[in-house]
Amino acid sequence: MLNNPYDILENNPFKEHILPILATLPTTPGVYQYFNKKGEVIYVGKARNLKSRVLSYFRNDSPRSLKTQLLVRKIADIHFVHVQSETEALLMENNLIKRYKPRYNILLKDDKTYPWIRITNEQFPRIFSTRHIVHDGSLYFGPYPSARMLKEFMSLIRQVFTYRTCSLALTEESIAKNKFRPCLNAQIGLCEAPCIGEQTRIEYNKDISGIKQIIKGSFSTYLKELKDKMMQYAQEQKFEKAQQIKERITLLENYSAKTAIISAYSHDMEVYSCVEDEDTVYINMTKVVEGKINMSFSTEVVKKLDLTTGEILSSAITQNRMRMNWTSKEIIVQEKLDLPEEYVQQTIPISGDKRKLLEFSLHNVQVYKTQRQNKQKILDPGRWANKVVFQMQKDLQLDRPPHHIECFDNSNIQGNQPVASCVVFREGKPSKKEYRHFNVKTVVGPDDFASMREIVYRRYSRLVEEGRDLPDLIVIDGGKGQLSSAVEALREADVLDKVIVVGLAKKLEEIYFPNDPNPLCLDLRSHTIQIIQHIRDEAHRFGITFHRNKRSKAVFRTELTDIDGIGTKTAQALLLKFTSVARIKTATLESISLCIGKSKALRVYNHFH
Repeated sequence: MLNNPYDILENNPFKEHILPILATLPTTPGVYQYFNKKGEVIYVGKARNLKSRVLSYFRNDSPRSLKTQLLVRKIADIHFVHVQSETEALLMENNLIKRYKPRYNILLKDDKTYPWIRITNEQFPRIFSTRHIVHDGSLYFGPYPSARMLKEFMSLIRQVFTYRTCSLALTEESIAKNKFRPCLNAQIGLCEAPCIGEQTRIEYNKDISGIKQIIKGSFSTYLKELKDKMMQYAQEQKFEKAQQIKERITLLENYSAKTAIISAYSHDMEVYSCVEDEDTVYINMTKVVEGKINMSFSTEVVKKLDLTTGEILSSAITQNRMRMNWTSKEIIVQEKLDLPEEYVQQTIPISGDKRKLLEFSLHNVQVYKTQRQNKQKILDPGRWANKVVFQMQKDLQLDRPPHHIECFDNSNIQGNQPVASCVVFREGKPSKKEYRHFNVKTVVGPDDFASMREIVYRRYSRLVEEGRDLPDLIVIDGGKGQLSSAVEALREADVLDKVIVVGLAKKLEEIYFPNDPNPLCLDLRSHTIQIIQHIRDEAHRFGITFHRNKRSKAVFRTELTDIDGIGTKTAQALLLKFTSVARIKTATLESISLCIGKSKALRVYNHFH
């Protein structure tokens, strides 16, 4: 029996077969495949050093996610292929992923769902959109991620060019036999009727050549040809034909103007950017032709195994370039990716036109991410809430997800009527029926720290006494001082070791942890900080509302409700009628009686007289 230095293989029934393979791995570039017991490919990877890369899945000293451990337990066999270069390994990896669709590899959306433009392989080619590829020599352009984009583009081609849409088997021989009759399109000028010899094969295919140039994005090249042709017709005094060419030029220029020229570079480029959340990477892919954005779309990839965002983006780029047949020599990215230099040149722009292209891509992918998340909130709110809670656990480095959060805030004006509020969030959403407000009882004067200590102690000593569940996370509205006071109260209530408490400083939205002088600063666009801000704002709103009500009642109590038999509602009715206490004092008994009745009016009148 072979010695097993890899503890992760202990639960793998095929370890006796796998260990000799691991011991004989080469150090050359190549592609490796993992198979399960059914002989199915479950993962394909590339490596510049096969031995180093494959062993990284099995080493004891490398941390592994649950998904990676599950993958390794399912490996029944390993195959690898030697290649000459990293580029060759990259292309082979993507071919194998496309062929086998392994469960643990990241996969872009299946290109079979996307439409293409097809130019048939005939003497008089037809042009139409399709979702089915037939290997008969036809040319295919695309795929187009947006059916709307393709429909708009096909409408442009139909307006600019005349071509047949019929399915007749047109050949020069069949046309010569006079077998066909022109259709309605010929009568309304959408086709030059090659079926009856009105347009020769050479003339027809010149238009097809122009269509190919437009599809590829070479507007300037084709426009120059059209302008030369228009001038030639004008010189030959064929003004009607010159006018037709001019109309074509106008249509193409108007369509081209919709996409602003945002780059002075004439060569083709591709732009890739991404943003992520807990389990998904959102990727934007943009194609630039002749300085104009030719195509831009976004997609999402579910994170798998222990791949970094850069590794996921690298795989997505190579899959997309193969699928879309993009062959630009330069790509614009946010950071250096693990792609061979001979495969593609990478640019990380700081300023200029290329930076504008990257910012355009980043804006689009951020919008796409927001749209997808909003859709998920509506269609599956439970799953979305769970996702947000686990993202908070990750961002705040908590030992458990914060399903139940409580937040405290103090409110007073120069120490008068000090109150506090406690709001409760469950699964990232307000639970308003559990909101509580407190009158501060033991603190004299404006002392926020002492008020916080009193309220937190009262809240959690009562929860312990009643045997109710404690929150997963406590948020204190304030910096180090308020947080320290809350920690003292939690220690006194004997719950400090059972809860997690943080402080949120208002100035820079910094998150403070007990006994840590350095705050945690999160991206203000992250869901974690947005939820913490939301709960802080709710605590502030709830506390301010209670404080205002208390101040209002205090005004009534000092002026009117001190009168025996006069309550708050009666005092409010008097103030609505007379607008001030001063006018009530000078009012007649009769006018007061009309407002609150004789009995109460007599009490009020006698009190002031």
